[in-house]
Amino acid sequence: MTDHRDEILRAVSAAVLAVTRHQSVREVLQVIVRSARELLGARYGALGVPDDDGAFAEFVADGISDEEWDRIGKLPRQHGMLGAMLREGAPVRLGDIRADPRFGWWPKTHPVMAGFLGVPIRDGASILGIIFLANKTVSDDTASPGGFTEDDQALLGLFAAHAAIAITNARLYESAEQLSALRERARLARDLHDAVAQKLFSLRLTAHAAGALIDGDPAMARQRITEVADLAGQALGELRGVIGEIAPPDLAADGLVVTLLKEVRLLDRLHAAEVRVHAGVGASGLPAAAETVVLRIAQEALHNALRHSGATRVDLTMDAEDGAFLLRVADDGRGFDTRADATHGLGLQSMSVRATELGGRLDVRTAPGGGTVITLAVPRD
Repeated sequence: MTDHRDEILRAVSAAVLAVTRHQSVREVLQVIVRSARELLGARYGALGVPDDDGAFAEFVADGISDEEWDRIGKLPRQHGMLGAMLREGAPVRLGDIRADPRFGWWPKTHPVMAGFLGVPIRDGASILGIIFLANKTVSDDTASPGGFTEDDQALLGLFAAHAAIAITNARLYESAEQLSALRERARLARDLHDAVAQKLFSLRLTAHAAGALIDGDPAMARQRITEVADLAGQALGELRGVIGEIAPPDLAADGLVVTLLKEVRLLDRLHAAEVRVHAGVGASGLPAAAETVVLRIAQEALHNALRHSGATRVDLTMDAEDGAFLLRVADDGRGFDTRADATHGLGLQSMSVRATELGGRLDVRTAPGGGTVITLAVPRD
């Protein structure tokens, strides 16, 4: 009895760790299905998350070989018992699924299943999916007629709860990424308008003025043409800067430190201010999902310093302190009043929200005429 209880704890622990680690949702669901199948002694196990087209957005199975999958063919649709469970939202425990009127059909190459235990995956009143097991086995690995118990059903419900957490987290993360992308697009649109469009407008007006002065005041016309060339050069530089921000960094391949090193080198070439970077020995080691958020905060801080502060020098530092990852962006620009400057306030609010999502904190030290130092501290766990 003690050994079985320990086995339950280990299986549940594996499921919990899978949810809390930064793994893909499919990997998490696979761990949950495998743990449930092995612990409850089933020959087959599967988990499905429905889509809006009558099929499944995610469907993972355990106990079926790759060759068997190839023979089965396409993923199942929302019909038969799977569809009934999604509609009814109640656990199902059967001695033989084929004898139930809700059973539909299988492909000819589908494994034969008899004993069946299925539990809905819920988020409140919403049904996110289903997890089910089939063919309870005995010690000699032969199928028994049914065999699933009420205790099995309760334990499978526990695994379903962990699956619900994984699916909900994945959807929240996806929504946050979409919102972040929309914010980034809006910021880039503002940059294109503020930096490039206005200079092109000035360039057009100056070119018209030069054309009007050619006959009456050639010397002034030459001066205006020189201004046109200067404005065109500035517009080109601004456009290159925006394009450099649009180009997606290869964070997955390079990691945070190398990605920011590359970004700072690019910004140093594109802007008049000197941009430098320093990475200490403790700069690496953040989880991948946290690195993505830290990168966005660093980009926002660098953008503000280079576009709005009038700085001649910007320093980005990455290091570790008291077990936390530290990111610091410091400039020698004009500084600002955090209470009165709404433009900076919105950017700082965005960075602060992202820092809070990581369990970290954002510290801003600035004053009019005194430059700005933005420090992000993120716990490594």
